[in-house]
Amino acid sequence: MKRMTLKSLGLGVVVGCVLTAAAVRAETLTVYTAVEAEDLKKYAARFNEAYPDIEIKWVRDSTGIVTAKLLAEKNNPKADVVWGLAATSLMLLGSEGMLEPYAPAGLDKLDSKFRDSANPPSWTGMDAWVAAICYNTVEAGKNNVPKPTSWKDLLKPEYKGHVIMPNPNSSGTGFLDVSSWLQMFGEDGGWKFMDGLHQNISRYTHSGSKPCKLAASGETTIGISFAFRGAKSKNKGAPIDIIIPSEGIGWDMEATSIMKGTKKLDAAKKLVDWSVTRKANEMYNEGYAVVAIMDVAKPVEHFPPNVGKAMIDNNFAWAANNRRKILAEWQSRYDSKSDPK
Repeated sequence: MKRMTLKSLGLGVVVGCVLTAAAVRAETLTVYTAVEAEDLKKYAARFNEAYPDIEIKWVRDSTGIVTAKLLAEKNNPKADVVWGLAATSLMLLGSEGMLEPYAPAGLDKLDSKFRDSANPPSWTGMDAWVAAICYNTVEAGKNNVPKPTSWKDLLKPEYKGHVIMPNPNSSGTGFLDVSSWLQMFGEDGGWKFMDGLHQNISRYTHSGSKPCKLAASGETTIGISFAFRGAKSKNKGAPIDIIIPSEGIGWDMEATSIMKGTKKLDAAKKLVDWSVTRKANEMYNEGYAVVAIMDVAKPVEHFPPNVGKAMIDNNFAWAANNRRKILAEWQSRYDSKSDPK
């Protein structure tokens, strides 16, 4: 075959060939996530600064829906990587043999709580999100609803019809609420608490952030949600207080894993390597006060102080192992007030 020279090719053709070659080299990773939708472009752009030849195709939904989708696809997996899903969900997937163990470069920099204890780990943590109550001060004045200071305050008659929370079958925030109440109050006490709370709930949403968004917009007085969403809404001028209940708060980690069976393992490893870097943790810290590399964390505006002291000693293994039973029980008791799917 005759060798083509730069001289024999026009410059435009050369550029075109280079671009075409780059396009051929580009690889697309299908990434499942429950990260807030408005942050996905930022996550992809920051990753692409380091790996411009890997494109991310996002599949995004609430934690429970993403978890159910992954389980349904167990025998025919569609995802290459999960980047930003509750650690309890990844533990469940791991128990089903669906995760590819991998020790990313930089693993030793992560706090030990933010990684699977196996060697090599099946998942690595990114950041922690914590339960909180979003309380609209304007609506509270209109409706004469006092400011709660504890979870059990929400059982009082004056809160009836003024509280919205997430459905734990759809929402990771909803599940961390339910699993933490069962741990804080004991299983019998936890279900008794939720029976009382149900009487005051106006509706259950399928999104963990939506109750706080509804409180921020004045569509409800109280939204049980997570602190990051409250801080974000307050930063935009919403008249809300972010309350950390006195009994303590549930929490979970957003975490990352490679799905077993991916045909793009090398690219998947690059994404997971980047996900634990200092730069990635600095990005997580733009919204979350607690991140996997502890010395990265800086205060987040309007985020409640001393949240770490309120975080319960969460038994993630218990929550993951009992997830199906807990969700089935919750469904049978309370689903009548859930939003349509």
